[in-house]
Amino acid sequence: MCGIVGAVAQRDIAEILLEGLRRLEYRGYDSAGLAVVSAEGAVTRLRRLGKVQKLAEAAESTPLVGGTGIAHTRWATHGEPSEANAHPHLSEHIIIVHNGIIENHEPLREQLIARGYHFTSETDTEVVAHLVHWEQKQYGGSLREVVQRIIPQLRGAYGMVILDSRDPSVLVAARSGSPLVIGRGVGENFIASDQLALLPVTRRFIYLEEGDIAEISRREVTIFDRCGEKVQRSEIESSVQYDAGDKGIYRHYMQKEIYEQPMAIKNTLSGRFSHGEVDLSELGPDASQLLAQVEHIQIVACGTSYNSGMVSRYWFEALANIPCDVEIASEFRYRKSAVRKNSLLITLSQSGETADTLGALRLSKELGYLGSLAICNVAGSSLVRESDLALMTKAGTEIGVASTKAFTTQLTVLLMLVAKIGRLKGMAPQIEHDIVHGLQALPSRIEQMLSQDKLIETLAEDFSDKHHALFLGRGDQYPIAMEGALKLKEISYIHAEAYAAGELKHGPLALIDADMPVIVVAPKNELLEKLKSNIEEVRARGGLLYVFAEQDAGFSDSEGMRIVPLPHVEEIIAPIFYTIPLQLLSYHVALIKGTDVDQPRNLAKSVTVE
Repeated sequence: MCGIVGAVAQRDIAEILLEGLRRLEYRGYDSAGLAVVSAEGAVTRLRRLGKVQKLAEAAESTPLVGGTGIAHTRWATHGEPSEANAHPHLSEHIIIVHNGIIENHEPLREQLIARGYHFTSETDTEVVAHLVHWEQKQYGGSLREVVQRIIPQLRGAYGMVILDSRDPSVLVAARSGSPLVIGRGVGENFIASDQLALLPVTRRFIYLEEGDIAEISRREVTIFDRCGEKVQRSEIESSVQYDAGDKGIYRHYMQKEIYEQPMAIKNTLSGRFSHGEVDLSELGPDASQLLAQVEHIQIVACGTSYNSGMVSRYWFEALANIPCDVEIASEFRYRKSAVRKNSLLITLSQSGETADTLGALRLSKELGYLGSLAICNVAGSSLVRESDLALMTKAGTEIGVASTKAFTTQLTVLLMLVAKIGRLKGMAPQIEHDIVHGLQALPSRIEQMLSQDKLIETLAEDFSDKHHALFLGRGDQYPIAMEGALKLKEISYIHAEAYAAGELKHGPLALIDADMPVIVVAPKNELLEKLKSNIEEVRARGGLLYVFAEQDAGFSDSEGMRIVPLPHVEEIIAPIFYTIPLQLLSYHVALIKGTDVDQPRNLAKSVTVE
């Protein structure tokens, strides 16, 4: 969620830190800060509430001389957004930035106050700074040795970088539950919470593993594991392109990413078909043997990724005849669950660093699952590295907090996986043929849908004074209604809920009135007639309906009901297709409401805390 950038170099590094923070703005934050230390040990710290640009403006009038420094964008967990709570935090000569949550910060704070420490913030991070200072003052040792000694006293998740201004030649980093990546340079080295921050200065990266502590100087990187043993971690050459730095003709990143979906899906499909079948040979030579044993699928995810898992449940069961359960990761990891025989755990995450999803994956290794498969957009992420198998969505960098192309590419990969596992389990060849045909047609179908943008922009005007909305769908469109409601609430701040349309009479009908717009996704399928009955239930109670339906589905505009006619689409890909108009609707409503589309309040792109 928060962003970290650090550097140790011979040149002044303030601008490198600021550029790194700019590249991490997409993650969501409320304040930003940096600290630079000169070769003589002089510390300059700047912190500002609000955007990185405010920090950059302050830096223009402040000399920031020094080759060692750390910087941070904060997403508030302990203490309100304020300059005092912004990172970096100090304890005399100890300087720290930290992502995550220290769960036992209160007893540690009380202990440190009793030792005479004065706190200037409400954060859990300042506790760690004082703890390091105390430990070093009492017992001595190098900064890395001190950090190793205090780690057992901390409970929770953290990715932190610590600097001692008396020795600015070294940064010490520690990782537990929150990602950190080291960037290798020539005569200089860097660290960040996301490799995107470091792409202007290096393409060589080392990902820290759980429990690692790293000592980083200009010429050396030394890594110790959780047992204190020196270890080697592999260095990778990144080919990632920071392809979202320019919005081009688009007003917002979210709008750009909505329109990138046809190309993103083409990239997802590229190289994954062979002789009319889905080809997932990238999973490795032993994958087919493992997947052939699958008798049950357990999907674990959060937020938008959870909604994509919910769609795939219908596919796995209806097309491949494999039982499938989907659970929110934060619930899965804290309840006692019974593992089905030969159950495959599938995790879904855009970033691959979602704390609850990672926690669920790690828990699953103790529970007897057949294996684990990650579907992710970031090749070097923790989720990918720690899973038995992985499939990349290849969506490209997604900057907007409200996920669009990451969602549709996840669904694309899931549908291919249904075909792959289904074939191994004896699924009829015609079903795979239909899947392949539908997926190949999907990019052009979405392009057709995007041509309806002006119609949906006009429709959005009806929501200018609305504070609540209800989304309805049936079958595999019910999770799409859930995703539509999530998008609307995320970026327009309209309270929105989704219901399976058949559940209307079990409570939600009580909400229906002229001030409650009801958005319905109505593809032409076997549930259409049932859905029409549900629509009539809303009309009979004076509800205001907006129905997204195929042109020949038998709907027409009438009092209280507005039809949004959509092009024909193959039934098997209809859930992916019907996502697009709901994305456009939420986007245009947010414009009318005047909200921050790309960085909605209180939210973060990569949720690396529980």
